[in-house]
Amino acid sequence: MAGLISPSCTDALAEWLDHCGALNDASENTIKAYQADVLGFLSFMTLHKGAPQGLAPLAKISVTDMRSWMSSERRRGVGARSLARSLSAVKSFYTWLAEREDFEPTAVLLTRSPKFTKKLPRPLAVDAAAAMIETVELQATDGWVAARDAAVVTLLYGGGLRISEALGLTGAAVPLPETLVIKGKGGKERMVPIIDAARDAVDAYLQLCPHPMEPDAPLFRGIRGGPLNPRAVQKVMEKARMQLGLPATATPHAMRHSFATHLLSAGGDLRSIQELLGHASLSTTQAYTAVDTAHLMDVYNRAHPKA
Repeated sequence: MAGLISPSCTDALAEWLDHCGALNDASENTIKAYQADVLGFLSFMTLHKGAPQGLAPLAKISVTDMRSWMSSERRRGVGARSLARSLSAVKSFYTWLAEREDFEPTAVLLTRSPKFTKKLPRPLAVDAAAAMIETVELQATDGWVAARDAAVVTLLYGGGLRISEALGLTGAAVPLPETLVIKGKGGKERMVPIIDAARDAVDAYLQLCPHPMEPDAPLFRGIRGGPLNPRAVQKVMEKARMQLGLPATATPHAMRHSFATHLLSAGGDLRSIQELLGHASLSTTQAYTAVDTAHLMDVYNRAHPKA
């Protein structure tokens, strides 16, 4: 694929990716996804135009060119959601490139994203979330590992944290305060209240953890003392959900969804929940309104079955 792209475009893409990593604090996985999306777009334009596209030809991309690219992606079997993500990456690259090269990227920026139905979050019921935490602790034979796994999952549910946020905590965070400063996506910080159950679970883990807890060391450790791998948490939850008969959607991220949905069900304010979750847009948090409404309708229909 690299041979289809001109050196100037290759350099520009590398510079933009560095920009995303440095200024937008994008994760390594996000950077790789951006790279793949824009490389695919640039490669298509080379084949579409019949020659490697330098920076000057890229500035002249038309609406027809954009439609051709999107049509080609759909013919390849790319779904609407994935195509929307690719288009977003291309638009971001073009916004940066147009400012650097001083051209008008109208054709690219006005391209409409394909419509797709957003998947609603799949939270666990309150009793299922509690059962998950209890069952996770039963999976490990080593006491400190069991306490660690329970502490991580309790923290995901009790604080609404992303798995990366929980595993990004260091020894400097202990003992956990009642309110914790979390650095989320884009480097944005937010204040998260930590419930007593989560703090107690972390304390229990720390009392058993055989590895020294230095301020700059990871809070949650792997068997050999290094940072705990997210996959380890996913695996222990997979075992627990099979024992409990829960669906495949009962993942670490589902604990965060459950935190938000249960808060909303208890009368929580959407704006406050947005701040607790670290959502950049209220529209993201509003998805939980649909989840809660769906739950209420299910309860209603079971209580009042149609004749």
